Amino acid sequence: MNENLFASFIAPTILGLPAAVLIILFPPLLIPTSKYLINNRLITTQQWLIKLTSKQMMAMHNTKGRTWSLMLVSLIIFIATTNLLGLLPHSFTPTTQLSMNLAMAIPLWAGAVIMGFRSKIKNALAHFLPQGTPTPLIPMLVVIETISLLIQPMALAVRLTANIIAGHLLMHLIGSATLAMSTINLPSTLIIFTILILLTILEIAVALIQAYVFTLLVSLYLHDNT
Repeated sequence: MNENLFASFIAPTILGLPAAVLIILFPPLLIPTSKYLINNRLITTQQWLIKLTSKQMMAMHNTKGRTWSLMLVSLIIFIATTNLLGLLPHSFTPTTQLSMNLAMAIPLWAGAVIMGFRSKIKNALAHFLPQGTPTPLIPMLVVIETISLLIQPMALAVRLTANIIAGHLLMHLIGSATLAMSTINLPSTLIIFTILILLTILEIAVALIQAYVFTLLVSLYLHDNT
């Protein structure tokens, strides 16, 4: 099999034009809405999950931090639906692109940090120098804390990208092994196919967990600056 292992991570094009924007806009269309006063079970379950997630993330925030609740809930829904959409056959997962994840992480991180410097400048500056630091270590710790602050959005983006890519690569490899073994040994094929099904279930959980982790870390950065 000569197929490129990373071919599924290449941004698709339609007539030479990038189709990533259309793919990014597609997941919100899958979210059901209701125009009726009494919702059905699907809408009720969806609203319950959104309320539960929002309550968990906003419980530690003050009034100013809770103004971000709509943005954080929208973020977790967007990442979760995009990750799940990428598990479909012959589909493209935008969250496998580091550039897109950085485009989400940097503005959110920058907004939280700027808010911290505007509202609590003393507390924000105090993070660069822990209390009780020996005088000779002050310059080194300031540099280390500054670097740790600046790499936070990179860590957010790389964590999401690496987890999604690793899962997709593993599914691709096991799927290829299943096809290759199907003409050689049927019992081995059934075993590998069972592993593939279990891995698919695991990847569905990973897609949801990574969306929650990404949003939760943004929420923690916000909490530290409000």
